[in-house]
Amino acid sequence: MREVIIIGAGPAGLQAALTLGRMHRSALIIDSGEYRNGPVQHMHNVLANDGTAPADFRAVARAQLTEYATVELREGAVEHVRAVDGGFEAALAGGAVERATRVVLATGMIDDLPTVPGLAELWGTHAFSCPFCDGHEFSGRRVGVLGADPRVEHIVRMLRPIVDALTVFDGGELDAGASAALSALGADLHHAPITSVAAHAGGVTVSAGEPVQVAGLFVTSGTARQRAPFAQQLDLRMLPSGAIEIDDFGRTSLPGVWAAGDIAHRASLPGAMASVMMAAAAGQLAGASIVGELVA
Repeated sequence: MREVIIIGAGPAGLQAALTLGRMHRSALIIDSGEYRNGPVQHMHNVLANDGTAPADFRAVARAQLTEYATVELREGAVEHVRAVDGGFEAALAGGAVERATRVVLATGMIDDLPTVPGLAELWGTHAFSCPFCDGHEFSGRRVGVLGADPRVEHIVRMLRPIVDALTVFDGGELDAGASAALSALGADLHHAPITSVAAHAGGVTVSAGEPVQVAGLFVTSGTARQRAPFAQQLDLRMLPSGAIEIDDFGRTSLPGVWAAGDIAHRASLPGAMASVMMAAAAGQLAGASIVGELVA
């Protein structure tokens, strides 16, 4: 029985493994090959890695983990996690079963996008959700904001100092007050329902009554959900955001289980901040917390 099983090998899981490896703690990190930023070409707002491809970032991290003899990285998908006497059991596709005294869940979230034809194909390359991650690349250009979510005004305010012009595609769902507030911010409003979006040489063509061209799209009306079923399987306490509730050290409601990255946040926060650096910090905190518990 190992000391720790880490499920998920994005920034949170890789950093948790590194922290545990440096303290010579036995850890198995299981990588399903699925990542929330999988479609993304370049990461941004990541110190010393601004513009790095996520796959390159993961490859360097994985290579560095090979220096730590107590850490094993395995390709595979975990299908079920359950508590057993003395710890936890992870059942992998193919029949393998691994056991550890503690578990770190770092499986990430998955984005459920609005049902707009073509949007899924543009996600991560021409369509985004985070101005911190992708806004600067559209400096001095026109961008579109898709959705009638209450976050629209917030996104417009964030993008306003960066871009040259903004078009909000609300599908006719914004009320008069919200529309007036966006107009006061200098946004152009397009009320016709969107029938499709597609890439063109300079950005995105949005078909909404008539074709409208923008450099890129920011989507406000999508939702995110747990990528894996482990929180439900372990009966962990959840938050209204859909994230796992954790304490200040990344511990969940079930002793022996930690959660790190965008799948979890503290109840004092409205939601998780989906960023590479925040996920890595959460993984480091979880790893350090586990070491502290092991030596106590």
